[in-house]
Order: sequence, then structure tokens, then C-alpha cells
Amino acid sequence: MKQLCLIFLVAAGTARGAEDGFVPLFNGRDLSGWVNANCAPETWSVREGVIHCTGFPTGALRTERQYENFILELEWRHLTSGGNSGVFLWGTPIAAPGVPFLRGIEVQVLDHGYAEQYAKETGRKPDWFTTHGDVFPIHGATMKPFGRHNGMRSFPSEERSRRSPEWNHYRIVCTNGVIRLSVNGQEVSGGEDCNYRKGYLALESEGAPVEFRNMRIKELPSSGASAELTAPLDQGWRSLFTGLDLRGWKTNAVTATRWRVRGERLTIAAGKASAAGDLWTATDFGDAEFILDCRPAKPAEGSSPMVPIVAWRGVELPLLGTTPGVYQRFILTGRGRQITVRQADKDTQQINLPADAPGRGPLGLRDTGGAGEFMNLYVREL
Repeated sequence: MKQLCLIFLVAAGTARGAEDGFVPLFNGRDLSGWVNANCAPETWSVREGVIHCTGFPTGALRTERQYENFILELEWRHLTSGGNSGVFLWGTPIAAPGVPFLRGIEVQVLDHGYAEQYAKETGRKPDWFTTHGDVFPIHGATMKPFGRHNGMRSFPSEERSRRSPEWNHYRIVCTNGVIRLSVNGQEVSGGEDCNYRKGYLALESEGAPVEFRNMRIKELPSSGASAELTAPLDQGWRSLFTGLDLRGWKTNAVTATRWRVRGERLTIAAGKASAAGDLWTATDFGDAEFILDCRPAKPAEGSSPMVPIVAWRGVELPLLGTTPGVYQRFILTGRGRQITVRQADKDTQQINLPADAPGRGPLGLRDTGGAGEFMNLYVREL
């Protein structure tokens, strides 16, 4: 009888959702319809009907498809005091250059303990963020905030969120580049003139366990977002790096010493260059395209900066034009017998492979002896 009642309640809820135009964004069983953008395989899972996030590494779980105008409803709760997370709106399919976050508009998901710890450490209440539903653009996105604000960050008009481990309800209405957030039944914050205003929806992992449930969405008529206001479409990218460790890479005694994972970044310290210190993917690739972000360390006075080198299919590809201390994004495309290196939307190198070059091979990060960092390593096979 109990099982029959449960089936009836689920069916009734589904019927109500269909009647008012809402459909589930999460089926309660698995992560169908969602893509792990740049986290470890275990970061996101389903437990007892909720989406559970470990919080490590920092990254995102995004929808498979883009949305433009919609009403999104969901519930969230932090499992520890001071937990940090977010809901991304109109985001990119992969992380923005040099950071583990998608470019988009973030709806803050922050526990009260975060602000309380800040006040304890600084002796004052924070004036640049709240724990009650801030809305703000990140990493290239823009927005004109409503009401009280700091820069483009919209502060809530009321303090309505509940502390861990209680559940909170968000209703987010997005129409024609306008966002309105309601926290636990009352509209409190938002903004307009958003760029992008069409893109992917995402949940954020950022250092603490958090859960989401009862996610549903009602799509509204399109307002014809232009290409300039639409996030890039996913082209089949998948991450080559877990953000936590060297799973998926070949390691030995030297690489285990030379390479470290720190804060979603692959780092290598200055030292004696060694071919044994090169780091290679465990998978071979034929025609493919790679994305990677690179930041050489600032050299000691009188020393030359590191020139990062990537190796693939028997050739070395120096990443020319890097700036010490600054992350820059490179795209390597290999088709047939030609490899192209692109940086800042400009081709910087075109290499014609010799006739005896292998048709497939792993991607390698050379140990040049210089210090530097890599992050946001993606591949798509062509």
C-alpha cells in the first residue's frame, strides 16, 4: 500500500507539472540530461533522490542543452556551515580561460556561516556579498543589477535564506536578458541587460558538500537572442583533467615528483629538464582538437621565462606568445597531416607532419625545466 501511495504521489506531481508547463530538470534517479563540465567523476552523484556534490574540485555540472527564456525552480541545502555554491544561468559549455568557472550569470548559493566567519576574521560584517541570494555576472558576462548593488552584483532586498542543513527554495525567472530571483517565496534580487542571455544552466561545486532537489523548468517563448548574446554551443568537449589528481595521465617516479595538482591546476616547479618528467595522456588521439590554458611562472631576475611545450604525434609545439604570470588559452587542432596552434583567435603556428608521423598518439606536456601551470585541458575528437 505504501508503494502504491508513493507511485500515486509521483504521478500526481508529474501531471501537475505538465499542466502548468513545468517539466523536471532532474529525474531523481541519475544525471541524465546533465554534463560534468570539469569535475572529477565522483564530484557529482545522485543520493536518495537528490543531486549530491562533494565540493571538490571547483567546477560545474551543466545541462546538455541551452535555454533562453524560462522559469527555473529548485531547492538547495548546504551540508556544512559556510558552504559555497551557485546556480549558473546562460553559461558557456566549458570553463572560462584561466578559471574553473563557466562564464555566465551566477545566482549565489551561500550558507550563513560564510559571512559569520568573514565577520569573525575581519571584525566587520561583509559589505560586498550576502548569503541571501546575490545575483552577479562572472568571467566576461555582464549585467545591470537591480536595487542595492556593488558593481554589477545585485544584493537581496530581504534576508530570507535558511542556514545549513535546512532546505531553501529558489524561483528564477529569466526573460529577454532579465533575471528575477525569489528566495523562499519572495522576489529579492536580479538584473537586466544580461550578456549572455541564452546558454547552459549549471550547478557549482566550490569547496563544500551541497545538495539540490525538486528541479523543474518551464520554458517561455523565445525572444530571439542574437548570436552575440548567445553562449557558444558545446562541440563535444570532454575534460582531460579531474582537477584533483593525475588520473588519465601516465606517471612515473619523476613525473610524480615534478608535477603537482594545486587548486584545479597542474603545476610544475623549476628544476632540471628531463624527458622522464614529461606528462602524457593515457589515451592516444588521432584527428582531434585540444584546449589548454597555460601560465608560465614569472622568472627570477636575470632569467628567461619558461616557454611551455606541448608534444603530439611526434612533433613539439612551443606555445609562443605566453606572458609570465598570465593565463592564456591555446587551441591545438590536428587534421590529417597538419596541426594548427591558435591563441587569442589567431593562428600562431601551422605544422605539416612528416609522412612517417604516427596517425595517433598521446598529448604530452614537456618538462622544460621551467615553472608553470596548466588548467582547463579539454579534447574533442574530429
